[in-house]
Amino acid sequence: MAYYIWKSYKLRTDPAIFLQNFVDYEGVFFLDSSLQLQNTGRYSFLGIEPFLKLSINGSAPFQKLAAAFKNYHLPAIPGAPPFIGGAVGYLGYDMGVRLEDKVKPREKNTLPLPDGLFYFYNTVIIIDHLKKVFFICATGFPEKSSALAKILAESNFRRISKILLESGKPMKNRKSVGKKNRLFKLESNFTKGNYLRAVKKAKEYIRAGDIYQVNLSQRFQSETDLSSFEIYRRLRKANPASFGAYFDAGDFQILSSSPERFLQLTSDRVITRPMKGTRGRSLNKKRDASLKKELLNSVKDKAELIMIVDLERNDLGKVCDYNTVKVTKLRQLEEYRTVYQTTATIQGRLFKGCNRFDLLRACFPGGSITGCPKIRAMEIIDELEPDKRAIYTGALGYLSFCGKMDFNIMIRTILKKGKQLYFGVGGGIVADSDPLEEYQETLTKAKGMIEAINGA
Repeated sequence: MAYYIWKSYKLRTDPAIFLQNFVDYEGVFFLDSSLQLQNTGRYSFLGIEPFLKLSINGSAPFQKLAAAFKNYHLPAIPGAPPFIGGAVGYLGYDMGVRLEDKVKPREKNTLPLPDGLFYFYNTVIIIDHLKKVFFICATGFPEKSSALAKILAESNFRRISKILLESGKPMKNRKSVGKKNRLFKLESNFTKGNYLRAVKKAKEYIRAGDIYQVNLSQRFQSETDLSSFEIYRRLRKANPASFGAYFDAGDFQILSSSPERFLQLTSDRVITRPMKGTRGRSLNKKRDASLKKELLNSVKDKAELIMIVDLERNDLGKVCDYNTVKVTKLRQLEEYRTVYQTTATIQGRLFKGCNRFDLLRACFPGGSITGCPKIRAMEIIDELEPDKRAIYTGALGYLSFCGKMDFNIMIRTILKKGKQLYFGVGGGIVADSDPLEEYQETLTKAKGMIEAINGA
């Protein structure tokens, strides 16, 4: 029988200090709601030393993920945070492309990463930003014997408690101390001219009736002398977000400040929050207010979001009772340090017999980063973008032992592999898109990541 133990403590420090204390540990993750909004950023989660690693490549990825949970289940715990242990990891965008039989992707350059990667954690730290407390929770998995599960959970609980409660100051470990960064040149897989031509080609497909919208992106690459932790520390300062993440996969790290929720599942209730429409911020108050008003009044940006809302409603309708699929917020302005964005909120209730893996299969990859119709948009992305996307515009998040899940869309996300850094930026192309403005929008979205890399 499953066993768990948990206890709460007053939160007296920035949760990033917790990450710094554990950044040297194997497979550390930090799902970081640094923006701390009640509806989307109440909790942050941290874990170390996973007991199981699941690398996903090839066919039937969601069946493999579901099979890995067969022996690991906890009943719903009244009053407990949504994640008290389970799997944390990512699904790469290119895996989603291969799931669609109609899409025949070309052979292109890609980063040598698994299609998806998940670690399973039996001990986690949970930060409740609303109540200003944190929890330490330990389960007895993977032990099957009740007695052994109890011993393992209590041992892990004591060890984590001791490290946290006896370290009032950040630990001076080798990964957390970054060297002074040399400024390296950013290189894109598009020239400016080629990106403008790709936007024009996308508009030709729209005029021909192939698609209504497509998300077109470019990928930047650079080098760094900084540690992954130092880059992440700068990134969360430059661009605090509700769905940020630090995920250590051994020979690479994912450093995300994503503002976009992909899918959240609580019991049978599903929520998705597609994001479309962007304006850069200004330090000048009048100009900043003008940019906000411009976004809210933009017919183009409103239409762009509504198209994706319809796509997401259709995706949810594959696994949800269609009478329950509702748009609860059609267009909501969100303010970030470097940009304004608009989002919609759509929810539904799963059919009886459908589970979270069915939900992921029905909706992945997210429509906000493909376009619509989704499959044709994915074909055009494959044609126009020079390289495969790898993790960019995939999803990262958790699958709880209790059945809940929450994933972001991996935008505003840096991949660090050795000294090499990679990040993608893109935007939705519609019939009246201006190629130069679309190019500039990608640079606006890159601002926080460039600041994190160069410390500017």
